[in-house]
Amino acid sequence: MNPNMKEMMRQAQILQNKIAKTQEELAKKTIEVTVGGGMVKAVANGKPEIVSLTIEKEVVDPDDVEMLQDLVVAAVNEALARSKEMVETEMSKLTGGLKMPGLF
Repeated sequence: MNPNMKEMMRQAQILQNKIAKTQEELAKKTIEVTVGGGMVKAVANGKPEIVSLTIEKEVVDPDDVEMLQDLVVAAVNEALARSKEMVETEMSKLTGGLKMPGLF
């Protein structure tokens, strides 16, 4: 193996280790989103997964279930979108903005 190839392999291994460490750190970070004036709160981590969902009892109206469903969907979607942004931002710091599909 030529010296340039060895160095590229070494650099790739370093980057892979940094990405793995960053992914572990991001799994511990959370993003909190509230909608409906704070009536519904969704918290997502950097995996991205929803780790909690809080619904204030004032927004629970048996005659308007659709509004509650809309608020939950909005909170969850926004929390996941912001979590993904957080992951992309942190990973782009490691890759210099280079997109690496499948890694994150």
